[in-house]
Amino acid sequence: MSLTAVPNLGPATALTCRECGQSYDLGPRYACEQCFGPLEVTYDYSNVSRERIEAGPRNIWRYRDLLPVPPNVTETPNTEPGFTRLVRSDNLAESLGLRSLWVKDDSGNPTHSFKDRVVGVALAAARELGFKVLACPSTGNLANAVAAAAARAGIRSAVFVPSNLEQQKIVATAVYGGTFVTVDGNYDDVNRLASEIAGEQEDWAFVNVNVRPYYAEGSKTIGYEVAEQLGWRLPDQIVVPIASGAQLTKIDKAFQELITLGLVEDKPYKVFGAQATGCSPVAAAFKAGHDVVRPVKPDTIAKSLAIGNPADGPYVLDAVRRTGGAIEDVSDEEVIEGIGLLARTEGIFGETAGGVTLASLRKLVASGALDPAAETVMINSGDGLKTLDAVAAVARPSANIAPSFDAFRKAGLA
Repeated sequence: MSLTAVPNLGPATALTCRECGQSYDLGPRYACEQCFGPLEVTYDYSNVSRERIEAGPRNIWRYRDLLPVPPNVTETPNTEPGFTRLVRSDNLAESLGLRSLWVKDDSGNPTHSFKDRVVGVALAAARELGFKVLACPSTGNLANAVAAAAARAGIRSAVFVPSNLEQQKIVATAVYGGTFVTVDGNYDDVNRLASEIAGEQEDWAFVNVNVRPYYAEGSKTIGYEVAEQLGWRLPDQIVVPIASGAQLTKIDKAFQELITLGLVEDKPYKVFGAQATGCSPVAAAFKAGHDVVRPVKPDTIAKSLAIGNPADGPYVLDAVRRTGGAIEDVSDEEVIEGIGLLARTEGIFGETAGGVTLASLRKLVASGALDPAAETVMINSGDGLKTLDAVAAVARPSANIAPSFDAFRKAGLA
């Protein structure tokens, strides 16, 4: 598609190839024409200060001076995601043998996952670029977020998901209206289809395809919030679930930006990744010492992380190795145990991705890869109500009794 004017995306100045460094004007492009590498947004951060951030709204738009969005982004209808709780988790820390642990609980976003952040940024950029339809391939959470954001903005949505998606996520997308298509295949099949459609439907913004450089920047807001909520300082270590890998790389980018801008003290920190064993191509590459991530066919209950060919996999390896972290993977049984442990200790019901992250954190502690004495943050990226089937067999009533005190006494519940 062609632009009728130069877009005003706030501090964003250009798109730059992450591989060869070739620079491009801002626009609806996502791959380098020279080497086909992914494009990254570059910025002029001359207006950033703690004071401007703290004076902003209590959502991701308090960081608009750090994002590729128009200056008037708060004036257009949006779901206002972000500024979710950072929960001090002493009970969970004690059970894991950690000195200090925080859970960044992104289940509090409008559609109950971190995807509201990335969609908010993608929508703001897409409208400025002239797109008319907001679209995506998705493993579920992104579909929810796109459908809701488009409804709020008063534009059409078109989302595509694997047909074997959790029923809760199907309902939670269909309820917003819009075009909703289930596809017989896994996420990688759906993603290929979306790429083909994006090439033909020029006014469709596929948030994680043809406007991906802008979309991915939304995950930086998790890192910004963690630092601000800790009193403008970085944690010693952070554990992040891996699907495409963009969330982990962008949290790392956020920490680096905050250091460069002098908004936090320059200090070492470690980034750790978490995957389900049934879809763990990045963990496998890390453990084997490889720089290339070999695609796999997903087979896990953690469907929101079931991306067998993760676009940011090599960059995840770079970030984890540069910071001295590690990547762990866990079985479906460990995922279920992780969901239950987070719920029992902190009253937070995480979806399967949260179970992956907590179970991986526990293994990282046990192996000695993660320092139990260091301040740790783990990401809970979504709400457990989205993945009820995963725990339905183990989350059962304690007893079924007649409506009498005698029955209560005989059941031994006192």
